[in-house]
Amino acid sequence: MKIKIKVLKMVSHNDLINEYENPILHACDMKLNQEFISINGKMPEGFCLSAWDSVGPFVKRLNDGETNFFDGWMKNEKSAMISCNDGFRPVSFYIEVIE
Repeated sequence: MKIKIKVLKMVSHNDLINEYENPILHACDMKLNQEFISINGKMPEGFCLSAWDSVGPFVKRLNDGETNFFDGWMKNEKSAMISCNDGFRPVSFYIEVIE
C-alpha cells in the first residue's frame, strides 16, 4: 500500500525558542508542500525520524486498513492530519492512502 505524507504547515514559536531552547544550528529539513511516499507502512527515505515518531503510527494503521480515526474526524476517512512532536517548530502533515 502507498500512503502520501505532505507537509502542509510549518510554524515557529520564536517566543518559546528564545525563552526555553538552547541555540541549535539546524532544526528541520522539511519544506512546505514537500511530499513523501510510505510504502507498506515504512518510513520514507529522507523523512525526519522525530516526525516519524508522531506520523508513523497513523501511517502504519492506514497501511493495515484502519480508517475513520476518531469517529469521523477527517472528511476523507483514509487520511489524518498529524503534527510532529517539536513544540518549538511543529510541522503539520496530511497523510492519505493513495493506493
